[in-house]
Amino acid sequence: MSNIYKAFENGKAFIGFVTGGDPSIEKTEEFILEMARAGADLVEIGIPFSDPIAEGPVIQRANVRALNALTTLEKIFSLVEGLRCKIETPLVFLSYLNPVFNYGYDAFFKRCQDTGVDGIIVPDLPFEEQGELRDIALAHNVDIISLIAPTSEDRIRSIAQAASGFLYLVSSLGVTGVRGEFKADIAGMVSSVRAATKLPLAVGFGIHTPAQATEMAKLADGVIVGSAIVKIIEEHGESATPYIYEYVKQMKEAVCEK
Repeated sequence: MSNIYKAFENGKAFIGFVTGGDPSIEKTEEFILEMARAGADLVEIGIPFSDPIAEGPVIQRANVRALNALTTLEKIFSLVEGLRCKIETPLVFLSYLNPVFNYGYDAFFKRCQDTGVDGIIVPDLPFEEQGELRDIALAHNVDIISLIAPTSEDRIRSIAQAASGFLYLVSSLGVTGVRGEFKADIAGMVSSVRAATKLPLAVGFGIHTPAQATEMAKLADGVIVGSAIVKIIEEHGESATPYIYEYVKQMKEAVCEK
């Protein structure tokens, strides 16, 4: 079992996302430490990639900024290694398959285990093709976090039963980015997942206001917020730290609201 269970053991979880290396590796570490201090129960770290097909404009621009800052996968591993000396908060990578493949599956997941990465989300890896990767990851105590989308209806049971760590319920069709409303039958999807597994379930894609976080937390075990945090970094750059703290604190309180 990885460290991920800790995010959900004391009630509803708030999960935040940052792109590694935006605007620098040093600032990414500072931002993550501040998110943990503000109450984030788990942090996703995006590995910058040149073609992030599941991301909206905000996170796409963050990938460009990180790559322009010469962020490498090795630097992100070193980032995690440094964080592990300071916090025990579960840390999960979000990476497209290409960087993992190029690094080598065994070498990548061994490095994850050695540095303290607890899980990975791979948006462009279909569930049906997870087999080899899942086996190697689990051998190194790294969970493959599976995505369940509104179009997954006929496959929810299969995905849920094979999952580990937690399940990531995608609230809306399309790419990442803040949304004013959610048209998918999230309650129905949650019910289907609950019937198939006891794993924690977190909802993401588009959530950015405290009211939305409160509503989603009534349905799920956790709420995931990415674009709204990355937008704060885009707006404030290296001075974003106090703004991230206040936002994460507010959202964590909203998630825990009864």
